[in-house]
Amino acid sequence: MTELTELHGSRGDIGLAHGRRHAEKIHRSIRVYDQLFQDFVGCDWPAATQRALAFLPAIERRFPAIIEEVEGIAQGAGLELADILALNCRSEISLTQASGGCSAFALQRASTQWLAQNWDWRADQLDNVVALRIEADNAPALVTLTEAGMVGKIGLNAQGIGVCLNAIRSETCGEGLPIHFALRKILESEDYAAARRVIEEDRVASPAHFLLACGQGQASGFEVHPGAPGELPARNGIVTHTNHLYAESVTACVADYPRPDSHIRLARLDQRLEQPFDASPEGLFDILSDHEHSPMSICCHTDHERPEAERMETLFSTVMNLSERTLYWRHGKPCQNRETLRIQL
Repeated sequence: MTELTELHGSRGDIGLAHGRRHAEKIHRSIRVYDQLFQDFVGCDWPAATQRALAFLPAIERRFPAIIEEVEGIAQGAGLELADILALNCRSEISLTQASGGCSAFALQRASTQWLAQNWDWRADQLDNVVALRIEADNAPALVTLTEAGMVGKIGLNAQGIGVCLNAIRSETCGEGLPIHFALRKILESEDYAAARRVIEEDRVASPAHFLLACGQGQASGFEVHPGAPGELPARNGIVTHTNHLYAESVTACVADYPRPDSHIRLARLDQRLEQPFDASPEGLFDILSDHEHSPMSICCHTDHERPEAERMETLFSTVMNLSERTLYWRHGKPCQNRETLRIQL
């Protein structure tokens, strides 16, 4: 079901309401990630929570305001702080070994800046996806599409700042903000320069790709990791990315292990954006619904030939008009679910 959860007030109030509203989904997410950690890194949930606590000092230094919200989520869901930290640090704990899909692009057409993405992940997380509209004291209003219990992921804010995420399979992990905390801090940025500072100065603890854009027409991809990020500037108003690294400054120092479909999806995304298309929410959802080269397609359906732990599918699709501060969301595969939730800030 496509629905929006509205949260407002102090950090503690926001966290408490989040935890209470989505307690069942948060507990289900813990069961999903408990199994994932065991499958990929031989780590059960109690061990994962201990690993998560190791990231707390970096979060306290780089984004101290968010700790109160994490505590509130834990309280609201009847859990411990370490449980919610572990959910939010799941990429770092699993060393991003369980890399999902995800195809994302930025597009500028007729003075309108767009961001669009499919988020591909394990099917058992489909019903644990949430859309949050957050109005925190002393921060821009924002909308984020994320997993229950997580402080942020993909979304936009009232200043026209938007961000998409591509997972990167790698064994690199170091100093910096965990991925999901960095994404939330970006979504609280007042302008594009402040969002860039999160990437360039706070740094990110494990590799990922952040596709950053703003309503004024600026857009770049950033391959983040504990070192200096690699920037992928827009070309002819377009940036595309899937799940492999290709900024030379990053590939020189970070090893990644993409699945074969990442290169295939990127080539197809580039091809679709070179062809005539309608620069509208419906037109961009059509690109995200592409099935060319299935099961290695932009719109990802379960490949039953793969081991169960490796099976991924598109869990949601989003198109964002940053110039109008509007996000469109389809829960599930965009080719199957025509119900679109429109959220405007």
